[in-house]
Amino acid sequence: METSVCRNIKTLFNFDPPASDEEIRAASLQFVRKLSGYNTPSKANEARFSLAVDEVFQAGRRLLDTLETGAPPRDRETEAQKARRRAAERFGRQLTA
Repeated sequence: METSVCRNIKTLFNFDPPASDEEIRAASLQFVRKLSGYNTPSKANEARFSLAVDEVFQAGRRLLDTLETGAPPRDRETEAQKARRRAAERFGRQLTA
């Protein structure tokens, strides 16, 4: 079985500056969307969907706050440039920031 990370969810650990709450919340929303299959939940599921996003956010924040590494923090701009290069190679064209 092949495992992969959802392409919309970016790695948030070990960056300088550290991941913001907004970045963690955005990743949480993408994760819940992926799990539920809903981009926007129905009114009947809206409260459960929002609760799930909050719970994933809290778990993500705790995780990022407690992980340890000996590696130096990564630079966001350098990583973004690498991602743009990979996308250009994959899609065969130059992508803008």
